[in-house]
Amino acid sequence: MIAKTLLAEKIPYAVGIPGHGNLGLVDAFKEHEVPIIQVRHEQSACHLADGYCRVTGKPLAVFTSIGPGACNTVIGAATAYLDSIPMLIFTGSVHTYMFGRGVLQEIERKHWADFPRVMEPVVKKSYQVTRVDQLPWVLNNALRTALGGRPGPVHIDLPMDVQAEAAEVDLPEPVGSKLGGRVQGDPEKILEAAKLLAKAERPAILAGGGVILSNAEKELVELAEFLGAPVITTMMGKGVIPEDHPLSAFYTGSKGSPVGSKIGREADVLLAVGCRFADETTSSYKPGESFSIPPTKLIHVDIDPGEIGKNYPVEVPILGDAKSVLGELLKTLQKITSKRKYEQSDYFKRLCRLKEDWEKELQKLREGYPTTISRYLKELRKTLPRETIVVTSAGHAQASAFQEFPVYYPRTHISPGGFSTMGFGVPAAIGAKLAKPETPVIAMEGDGSFLMTCQELATAVQYEVSILVTVFNNYGWIAIRDLQIDVYGKERSYGVEFRNKAGQLYSPDYVKLAESFGCYSEKIDKGEQVAVAIKNAMSSGKPAVIELEVAIEHPRSQGKAYGWWDVPIPKYLKK
Repeated sequence: MIAKTLLAEKIPYAVGIPGHGNLGLVDAFKEHEVPIIQVRHEQSACHLADGYCRVTGKPLAVFTSIGPGACNTVIGAATAYLDSIPMLIFTGSVHTYMFGRGVLQEIERKHWADFPRVMEPVVKKSYQVTRVDQLPWVLNNALRTALGGRPGPVHIDLPMDVQAEAAEVDLPEPVGSKLGGRVQGDPEKILEAAKLLAKAERPAILAGGGVILSNAEKELVELAEFLGAPVITTMMGKGVIPEDHPLSAFYTGSKGSPVGSKIGREADVLLAVGCRFADETTSSYKPGESFSIPPTKLIHVDIDPGEIGKNYPVEVPILGDAKSVLGELLKTLQKITSKRKYEQSDYFKRLCRLKEDWEKELQKLREGYPTTISRYLKELRKTLPRETIVVTSAGHAQASAFQEFPVYYPRTHISPGGFSTMGFGVPAAIGAKLAKPETPVIAMEGDGSFLMTCQELATAVQYEVSILVTVFNNYGWIAIRDLQIDVYGKERSYGVEFRNKAGQLYSPDYVKLAESFGCYSEKIDKGEQVAVAIKNAMSSGKPAVIELEVAIEHPRSQGKAYGWWDVPIPKYLKK
């Protein structure tokens, strides 16, 4: 039933690891020729499915055994859940007739066969199947749940005996083409929002991941051009507007830019679409830092009613799908006002000056030796094709790429925003490359994050998935070290640098490590070496790893923070 459903839904891969707890499921995959991708860790299975879906908008299936294998999916599930990425996660479970006996790998001291409660906070819904004839209904509803409304991962727990049972059933029609239409916004609220925007002197748009999930980039850019409204994006919204577009105002928040921060806090009307107003976007809600709401009047559009008004008071709430609401909002504005000739306005000229000033600031970060991450990013952007898909994980690589590496298309900036997961980069890049084999895909990883899932290079080589991985090697979890120094003081860094007993910096030989998997690899330490290294990697025809030696000493080790982030300081450090 599961195998036939995956094939009928045109889900191209099941990603995971066989175990004693899912032998029946894996045998069905063999029987019905369901293609599988063998990862080396179950967390990576979810990240791979996540990367694939962020590029295509379509889900994959993840499968694991019982116990540790199932538990290993939790981080990947949580990453997808917080960023609203759909996937199906199938886990093995103990035989129904042995529930509660404590058989091998069962969690049962509170409730028998208790693993679904582990998953409960990090999936949209968890189903525990106890009879085989439940499966048609469960599969249909799981897919509808994953893809409908605010999307996200769903979990299906499969006891071993259920996997081996049979029943005469009819499988429902595929869900993919049967979901309902888009959620329309209230016309009265849309008219109210249009009137507010038409009168605004300094309108701005904040675009979140919901715009990309809804494929609403065209509507958003047309609306921005009609209003002459600068567009600020969250990390999940990055790419919704080409970042060389005149109205791109980049980003705001703790990892943002001075451009987005000033536009955001000076706006008289802010149209926020598909965003959560999380702490990093809002500078931890500090008034006047990223936003000034109020007096800024907020129009908040979201498909999840729980997000509207959660963190800021709303002047006009609109519950609905981003693409539908933006389209109707533009039509309404066209009826009540004319398109602005924004190019000659003082507001637009100020935006241009802010962007020019910021580019001058960034140039200072790119000077000198040892080479900074900022310099490498500048050279990488000059070298890589415009359509390159960029994947990052938590750390300096994520923050700097978000802040400084321009992207020009939606679904080309792939990063775990809500959960900010380390180890995301390599497996998610494999998923992205499987989704678009002809498009260059680069995972920009710090060494700390890379070491968490570098074993997935074996998966990339095995399946001939030619991703490029750049490892920014600064010998530790230096994003955290720099945070310790910034917040607690210069002498307070601890437990974050990779040093041996003699106090010397330690690092594996990443070139040899990559070559041992069968990858192309080389090491560079200067920005001017980037172009040749990229050319060598891409012409190798293999998955490739380039190690980049980066500046370690604080503050050259990091980018510049333009917003504020609330990190509590122990009382004994306060003076």
